[in-house]
Amino acid sequence: MAKKKREDHCSFCGRTEADGATILPSPAEDAGICLDCLEAAAGMLGMLDSPDETGAARRGRANNRLRNGMAADGQTKHKKTPTPQEIKAFLDQYIIGQDQAKKYLSVAVYNHYKRLDQPADTDGVEIEKSNIIMVGPTGTGKTLIARTIAKILDVPFTIVDATVLTQAGYVGEDIESLLTRLLQVADYDVARAERGIVFIDEIDKIARKGDNPSITRDVGGEGVQQGLLKLLEGSVVNVPPQGGRKHPEQPMIAVDTKNILFICGGAFEGIEQAIAHRLNSNFVGFSTNGTNRRIGRDEYMRHVAPQDLRTFGLIPEIIGRLPILTHLLPLDRAALRQILTEPKNAITKQYEKLLAMDGVKLVFQPEALEFIVDKAIEYKLGARGLRSIVETIMVNAMFSMPTDKPKVFEVSAEYCDRQLKDAHFDAQAV
Repeated sequence: MAKKKREDHCSFCGRTEADGATILPSPAEDAGICLDCLEAAAGMLGMLDSPDETGAARRGRANNRLRNGMAADGQTKHKKTPTPQEIKAFLDQYIIGQDQAKKYLSVAVYNHYKRLDQPADTDGVEIEKSNIIMVGPTGTGKTLIARTIAKILDVPFTIVDATVLTQAGYVGEDIESLLTRLLQVADYDVARAERGIVFIDEIDKIARKGDNPSITRDVGGEGVQQGLLKLLEGSVVNVPPQGGRKHPEQPMIAVDTKNILFICGGAFEGIEQAIAHRLNSNFVGFSTNGTNRRIGRDEYMRHVAPQDLRTFGLIPEIIGRLPILTHLLPLDRAALRQILTEPKNAITKQYEKLLAMDGVKLVFQPEALEFIVDKAIEYKLGARGLRSIVETIMVNAMFSMPTDKPKVFEVSAEYCDRQLKDAHFDAQAV
């Protein structure tokens, strides 16, 4: 009897190589399994590891175990951390200016992940974690820097708005929701999440504001800062995988935060007054030695120090757990002009690609770019405002271009002015 020829199909789901499945053969001549079924089987086996885990957490951990590979000692293999110069060079492709902030974060991130990859401690020297806080006006690139760093490192990354956090979690979100979102991004792979990055935006909004009571947050905001201390410093936190209040009966997932990098950012509107007071506090009357020279409002951010954060309303304990302090300066005209055209994901490049998908070549005249920058400076919208302006200018064109399909569409300064006036943009900006 002739031996049965093996067929290139999965014995479980029936998909073939022609369907795009990768078939792994078995010693049997007529059997095989595709990678998708193999991952599902690994997920089922992972359910036996910890009966207290949720199904989503078990499947995510098993899938990531296959995705990342396991070393001989059972530890997950990790991507090699790029050097500080490589990190900054990658940031330069997406972010214009802010060289000092990019340098600070490149060194901090490199040292953090080098600390995680260090061999077992033999000399008793334990390297502590250094979280980061960025101070700068809105639209200067705080969130973009953190997101771009997570991209080059290929680690789980999540953004959390501090304004929705409350101490008890009854109104708004509880503090552990930061880690719940990180787990969701990491497909509930706890080991991978524990090497992730959490960006806490609007950290200045939880500063102490005095004794003004509110029904939507704890008095003064100090309670949220106290609750963040254990996360920033590093401790084992029981995290509800689906949120705390909606599913109180769910099993908890233990997450160790000692290796999670926290990056905080905030505009700290008005901190210039604290900086100015500190710089001039030792001078009384007139001075002729030049030490009490007048400093421009924008230049005050270059002199920001931890004591200014304390004056603004952050408690000393949380400042001590954010040892790396850097600032971002307001973007000048030249930087805004570069942001429009030079980065890899520049705003004009995005719209050119969108219309190119409809067969239309989009051209921004130099005068139009200058007009857009002028409007962003006039209304103090920063880099984030550039997109609002361009979107308002392009909305009518993008409405008609897919149907009319002209070969070339040029955007002039006159066209920009007309579109903003028709949209009453001036009234909206004010």
